[in-house]
Amino acid sequence: MPDSIEENIRKVLDGLRLDDDEEICDYPLAQQNESIEAKGIKPASNSSYLPICQKTVTYIVAAVIINDKDEVLMIQEAKASCAGKWYLPAGRVEPNETLIDAVKREVLEETGLTMEPKTLIMVECASGSWFRFVMIGDVTGGTLKTPDQANQESLQASWVNNVDDLSLRSSDILPLIQRARDRKAGINPPWHLPLLPVEKSWNKLFIRLIVCIKRKATNRMHVLISEKSYLHLPICEINPSKNLHSTLHKFMVEIFGNEVAQHRPHGLLSVEYSGEQSGDGVCFTILVSFRPALEEVTIIGKYVWHEVSKNIADLIATRLPRNMTIPLNVVR
Repeated sequence: MPDSIEENIRKVLDGLRLDDDEEICDYPLAQQNESIEAKGIKPASNSSYLPICQKTVTYIVAAVIINDKDEVLMIQEAKASCAGKWYLPAGRVEPNETLIDAVKREVLEETGLTMEPKTLIMVECASGSWFRFVMIGDVTGGTLKTPDQANQESLQASWVNNVDDLSLRSSDILPLIQRARDRKAGINPPWHLPLLPVEKSWNKLFIRLIVCIKRKATNRMHVLISEKSYLHLPICEINPSKNLHSTLHKFMVEIFGNEVAQHRPHGLLSVEYSGEQSGDGVCFTILVSFRPALEEVTIIGKYVWHEVSKNIADLIATRLPRNMTIPLNVVR
């Protein structure tokens, strides 16, 4: 197996960016649309779709900050549609802004405090063009916003122990707070190491896969590699009108056929985004494992299984437990 592939797998497992050629896409939107049209259905998305921040794609950041008293940093909304309700510090990413800069800005504007992000704890998607990146972090300075400092960003901020006592803008933040508390308390270990979005400019929306499987005859782990143009981890364009899990399923069917064997998407290993002028796209790397042995799984596309070194196999194995990847949740 080429050393470059193993090195790329190692980088992804460390949450680092890869220097992929964006021209290489194994399953572009145009090809997805062709297969839809072949069934007599009109595609919901144009094949030439480009993500443009706050226009054709929406990125949201949210912060869950918990102090040593197990209190959660909450803000009281100023927006007319939900004025007086409480919520986590959150808001839209602005054009030409990184995800980390965005969450720092939102926390400062809405709470008066400065934040140092530590790790993603969840990524949510409502469709392939709406994403929320949830991060935890520590307060590093500033002064908590009081009611007399109310402005269009928020009415005030407060440290809250029992969030259920508040009138919430939405209960969708409760699982996020619980996950942050569980991680802080070390409940259901092991937990993934700190993992933040890394800066890399993408022109479109992509998912990249690390698909692992074991060969029954040797019990050695193998990883799926695309042979299109050059050897690389499989990559697929996200359909902006479908949720991300739908795109992932269609990609797996494209590779393995309609009777794709039982497999499990574990979660995210990396998020690449920069918000630079060269592109508002994003690339998510998803870890997937097969339950059946390699001998029982048929590949129909231009892909091959490559046996990885024991070192890489061990690293992948450590990321398979429940909390060792970033959850990717579909919001309905």
